[in-house]
Amino acid sequence: MPTKNIIWFRNDLRLTDNPALTEACKSGQIIPIYIIDESDTYPAGKASNAWLQQSLTDLNKVLNNHLLILKGQPLDIISKLIKNEGCTSVYWNRCYTPYAIKRDKHIQKTLTKQGIDIFSFQASILWEPWTIKNQQGSHYKVFTPYYKKGCLQATDPRTPLKKPKITFVQLKKKYPIDKIVINTEKYDWTKKLLQQWSIGETGAKKRLTAFIKNDLHNYSQGRDFPALEHISKISPYLHFGEISPNQIYYAIKQLDYSDHETEAFLRELAWREFSYYLLYFYPNLATKNLKTNFDHFPWKNNKKHLIAWQQGMTGYPLIDAGMRELWQTGFMHNRVRMVVASFLIKNLMIDWRKGEAWFWDCLFDADWASNSASWQWVAGSGADAAPFFRIFNPVTQSKKFDPEGVYIRKYVPELAKLDNKSIHDPSSATPIALQQAGITLGKTYPKAIIDLKSTRQRALEAYQTIK
Repeated sequence: MPTKNIIWFRNDLRLTDNPALTEACKSGQIIPIYIIDESDTYPAGKASNAWLQQSLTDLNKVLNNHLLILKGQPLDIISKLIKNEGCTSVYWNRCYTPYAIKRDKHIQKTLTKQGIDIFSFQASILWEPWTIKNQQGSHYKVFTPYYKKGCLQATDPRTPLKKPKITFVQLKKKYPIDKIVINTEKYDWTKKLLQQWSIGETGAKKRLTAFIKNDLHNYSQGRDFPALEHISKISPYLHFGEISPNQIYYAIKQLDYSDHETEAFLRELAWREFSYYLLYFYPNLATKNLKTNFDHFPWKNNKKHLIAWQQGMTGYPLIDAGMRELWQTGFMHNRVRMVVASFLIKNLMIDWRKGEAWFWDCLFDADWASNSASWQWVAGSGADAAPFFRIFNPVTQSKKFDPEGVYIRKYVPELAKLDNKSIHDPSSATPIALQQAGITLGKTYPKAIIDLKSTRQRALEAYQTIK
């Protein structure tokens, strides 16, 4: 009699290069499940849930409609399946959030006592946090030495696995299939977002292939210009595990690792690894300042300013374009992410956690580790952070990286008729330029909600109080 194995899908929604699935299939027949965990202390945001629902639909299709999507307490659900179907083993790929680590240890301990075999594998990161140590045998706190002395000198990641041959368990009982419930606003804005992406494992592979063919050759410089989009846009697929970092790593490395462009991209992949590294050693990364002096920072937290930032109505076109791109696509160009975060934290002096929460709700790639580490980096409160005095000027950034206003015109169309000089800062434009473009500040487009120079100085003075 072949063994009956439960394969618990989590952030690994793919068949290729899925170690848990491969080993479960080698051992016997499988029952593939996905659990909507009602106890998760950090539930996904609206955009992520919308993507997840589509991704699970795709996964179920390639599993010939055998995927069970169940809602409740994972231990209770798995125990019921073991009892009903006579399963002897449970397979999963490891997760690295604090809640998941605690949950999985409890499930493993409980089921092992009952004689059930538990097998877990590494599938969502290249190097597990505890495997990379500094010369003192502790963990790195700064990215560059982590990357150069840790990642580049570590054992090569495992090579990707092929899609396994699957035999499904013929279930004895029927199980109600649950759906992800998405709480939306008055209209379902996520529907428009989803139409712009090819969600699922096949879409992930196509996205990587297109990036390598069309954009990688100019990645190191082109990634700074939001209108050019020389970026991978692979992060949502990575977040949901529709593609593995191992697949990306070897697809890029085999081109020519010494090449400047490929090395630049692999360094960004390593930043994602470092984010998980930090989350493992600092479980409160999403909620607490790693530099505790920031606990006393005198945040202003002006609600009107926060709403203006969220809605892309600050009067600074690059900021507004970025925030509208986020709302309209579920994504934001990386250069612009840094600028809008700096503006919120330093010019508006609003707590970085409010920005992190908005991104968490609106981004498809709202990854607990990367989102938290990146916000703390911009704030200056992280383990390896930009200095607080590094305050991005959105007008200067706009002129440098969107000189002809292409990105701005795309997402802030009411400014489309402004000339290339005025479009970066309409509040400083001449009355004639505004009139010719059909713009009335305060009506057709907002006046700048703050002054960049004085708020920059205010932020630096505030920092001195905690320094």
